[in-house]
Amino acid sequence: MFILLMLVTFVIAFVVSMIVVRLFKGPMQMILDRIISDEISSAWLRYLIFAIFVVGISGGVRVWDLEKYITPSPRNAEDAQIIALNLDRWILEVYRTVIGTLQSVAWMLLVFFVFALIAYVIVRIRDSYKTKLP
Repeated sequence: MFILLMLVTFVIAFVVSMIVVRLFKGPMQMILDRIISDEISSAWLRYLIFAIFVVGISGGVRVWDLEKYITPSPRNAEDAQIIALNLDRWILEVYRTVIGTLQSVAWMLLVFFVFALIAYVIVRIRDSYKTKLP
């Protein structure tokens, strides 16, 4: 049952990451084309997509949290029991997976867009100096 839970959370995190990539691929491409304006922007976009999948899956599949289903709690050594995987726990883990994936990817995209905004301002300043020079 534990292996199935890990597989399901992985698939859910992958699908949620794929949805986020589809939603943000266009805006990321436009930003990178504007900032870099070179063929290398497509390589950066591929890296960002890869990073979204890595961050999303690692944030959604929390192995350290799932360990409670295979190891007893160390708090009470006498009453140590493994938590049972019932329907309520499955629903909770699916919810945690979706929220964890979205939260991780949102932080990554926030960092990307902050740095992209800074780079955009630098490019705009550089372009305004180019137009002012004879």
